[in-house]
Amino acid sequence: MTEETKKLFDERLGRYQAAIALEPTDRIPIATGSNSFAEVYSGNTHQETLYDPEKWLQAELAFCRDFPEVDVLRNNRVWGPLYDAIDLKSYRLPGRDLPPSSPFQFVEQEYMLADEYDLLIKNPVAFMFDRWLPRIVGEFRERGSIRSYMAFLKGGMAQAQVAQIMKNRSIRLQEEAGMPQPMTGAFLAPFDCLADALRGLTGSLMDTYRQPDKVLAACDVLTYEMANFALATADPLKRYPLFVPTHKATFMSPAQFDKFYWPSFKKTLEILIKAGYKIRAYLEGNWGHHWHHFLELPKGTVLCDIDNQGDVFKAKREIGHHQCISGGIDASSFIIGTPEEMRERVKVLCNELGPGGGYLINGGCNFPHDTKVENFRAMIDAVLEYGVYDKTVKPRPKPLPEAPPVSAFSYPRMVTPWEAKKAELGGVPGDEDLIRKPWEQLESAAYTWLWQWTM
Repeated sequence: MTEETKKLFDERLGRYQAAIALEPTDRIPIATGSNSFAEVYSGNTHQETLYDPEKWLQAELAFCRDFPEVDVLRNNRVWGPLYDAIDLKSYRLPGRDLPPSSPFQFVEQEYMLADEYDLLIKNPVAFMFDRWLPRIVGEFRERGSIRSYMAFLKGGMAQAQVAQIMKNRSIRLQEEAGMPQPMTGAFLAPFDCLADALRGLTGSLMDTYRQPDKVLAACDVLTYEMANFALATADPLKRYPLFVPTHKATFMSPAQFDKFYWPSFKKTLEILIKAGYKIRAYLEGNWGHHWHHFLELPKGTVLCDIDNQGDVFKAKREIGHHQCISGGIDASSFIIGTPEEMRERVKVLCNELGPGGGYLINGGCNFPHDTKVENFRAMIDAVLEYGVYDKTVKPRPKPLPEAPPVSAFSYPRMVTPWEAKKAELGGVPGDEDLIRKPWEQLESAAYTWLWQWTM
């Protein structure tokens, strides 16, 4: 990395981190968590982005060159061959199931039955292998077949390839374009894990009436599974927030949310925050009845993306003094608006939401893939005119935080801990750490692989 590129990376990351922490910086960051516009702007189809890592990366590098004012970048999280390797049923992919120019789709079904809570609660791993995976993974349906064994092998190898693709992408964006990531690592709120990939929305909401105690018990179990997954996929340097999309809260009344959604979600967030991480939460839909709960968490630890349906001005008034707020530009403004309309909207946002910091310019959780270039450019120019705080401030990344070891549960999670394996071996005559460390790394990686299909 050249000295100039390193300086640019440090400025962008420092600006982003300062806004999240509600601290002074030089201007309002342009820092969306998702940028569906980058790959299309650069000439890719969605299929090319999902299947060709080099085309994906080149699209992002081109976008960085043409829009150097953008502070963080993420325009994809899916590598199609990973899902193809096991025939994952919860996603429909462009070029495979959909036209090449279409975004991918999530397929929600009842992959867990109403009478299977006890197994999930008692033994989550057994539930995954015995009930859930054979339903959601097409290649596992004929259990014990050569094809199912091959699928496990392919799935594991594909996951290793994904890790390398993501690492290479992050390094090259940093070293060639000075571009930080908006988040690294992900998880779901425990109720969303239940309602997205297991029971589905209809089943999970019916269960809150028919078997509420089991829903609560399942969410308690899933708290630690989601925290484990987040920590296992997080940035080890703690530079970037962890990502959590929130899918089902908007369908719940305040009473339902307070009972079934928030307690386990709060517990998960507290585990991760205590471990030294910030959180980037996509508050999908209208969270107006629920977002006051983020006042219960430490100040400056959660970046709240306000969706198109939410009132970003209300969010700023009610929680913006305690947590960072992002959003304010409706998707239609990017797609069918004019540069003049965009400029006026950004001016209002900067003047009303910018004072005091803790605000990021963004659409409703993302920049749409069919954004007009002239509207995107108008947004940037308006931020540079109206979103400046103090040009004498030189943003710098925060020192790497120290955090105590995870104490809420045994981390990292494993099916066969080293002590059990050592007992099977009857002890080891050599250097135990040389054997233990790789055993635990592979065991925990396999455990993480098992839960990634819930995302």
